[in-house]
Amino acid sequence: MADHATLRTRRERVGQLMSPVSQFMALESASGIVLLAAAVLALAWANSPWASSYHALLDQHLSVSLGAWRLDEPVHFWVNDVLMVLFFFLVGLEIKREVVLGELSEPRRVLLPVMGAVGGMAAPALIFLALAGSGGVASRGWGIPVATDIAFAVGVLTLAGSRVPFGLRVTLLALAIVDDIGGIIIIAAFYATHVQAWALAAVGIVLAVCYLLRQSGLWYLPIYVVLGILGWLFMHASGVHGTILGVALGLLAPWRPWQPVSGFVERMHELTGRFDAVDDSPETEEDQVTIALELSHQARDHVSPLDRLMHDLQPIVSFVIAPLFAFANAGIPVDPATLAGAVVSPVSIGVFLGLVVGKPLGILAMCWLAVRLGATLPEGVGWAGVLAMGAVAGIGFTVALFVAGLSYADAALLTDAKLGVIFASLASGALGYLALRVVFRGGEAGRA
Repeated sequence: MADHATLRTRRERVGQLMSPVSQFMALESASGIVLLAAAVLALAWANSPWASSYHALLDQHLSVSLGAWRLDEPVHFWVNDVLMVLFFFLVGLEIKREVVLGELSEPRRVLLPVMGAVGGMAAPALIFLALAGSGGVASRGWGIPVATDIAFAVGVLTLAGSRVPFGLRVTLLALAIVDDIGGIIIIAAFYATHVQAWALAAVGIVLAVCYLLRQSGLWYLPIYVVLGILGWLFMHASGVHGTILGVALGLLAPWRPWQPVSGFVERMHELTGRFDAVDDSPETEEDQVTIALELSHQARDHVSPLDRLMHDLQPIVSFVIAPLFAFANAGIPVDPATLAGAVVSPVSIGVFLGLVVGKPLGILAMCWLAVRLGATLPEGVGWAGVLAMGAVAGIGFTVALFVAGLSYADAALLTDAKLGVIFASLASGALGYLALRVVFRGGEAGRA
């Protein structure tokens, strides 16, 4: 038993060392802080005397080969086209959970966030097209100001304090999920290039196999990882961005546990009771291990694969993948000449006004229409609160930068678009925070 005591002591010491990190990661706003830090680091490095090393790092090639097949691409590709598949896989999981169990599962609550999201997508796109024109290369960026960054938006709500009604938080989350659905449709429909039908058909076969395996009750994760990699290779060859596959796989995840939750407590009591019947001696240690393994299996079978995947992936996506994406895409020059060009560029102005002005006005207008059609505002929230929520929704950082990369091959236009996203996200975050503090400083002021 001395070995067990030593092991327990070591684990306690590690826990004490990791406790501050765990507490930080548990904060809702923590992922937004890490994301912002990664973006600031990229901006600082790209505008420092060592800027060439930043670009050299992203241009460094990494290759994977299997027999005659070989994929040799720069780091930037591996972040944007490979790691971001996991980001969108988590988005797919979140969408499914909201639709089957969350705010979007109740018809009477769906109207407000759905219509608000539609307004929050349409108004920014129209503002962008009005400024950048409806034809030409610049117009391809109309999808950039459509997105809302959930991590930053939730972070701003958290920083605004506990006076912000819970209903507003839930509505913003549901609105952002619908926003994600719209963004995914836009990426799939408007940003595919030279689509190869045979490759898309192969992707469909892979997804069909995943569905059949799921329906048969087989949920062995390595099989789905292999199928996911195969599907990504076909999707990459198809001309449609691989992140769409991530969303599709997320939507296929089973949301019901394999065992009914109703019998979980009784089974746990039965198994833990067997521990009391086993003496703490070397002869019975094998029995204890058997019981512990059974407890582990039972606990796992009573949690749906969807919830397990979300729980396991959330910290990886929030604290590794999203910050890496920010680091790889936010490093743009902000010298006087570039800033002067962005100030008069229809692309950067269109992105900025689309997010800062279009988002809140579009959300407010469509939420008003939804209420006229029978929807109700969250308890403790009035029209001033809806406008404040719309301002927060103007933070479009991660997905907006992603769409910017899909929109423009021209370096100057891409820089203008990225600067528009960065400055709009900063402005929307600041305006949203101030609006929330002012509107809800008295707790019920948002009813006005």
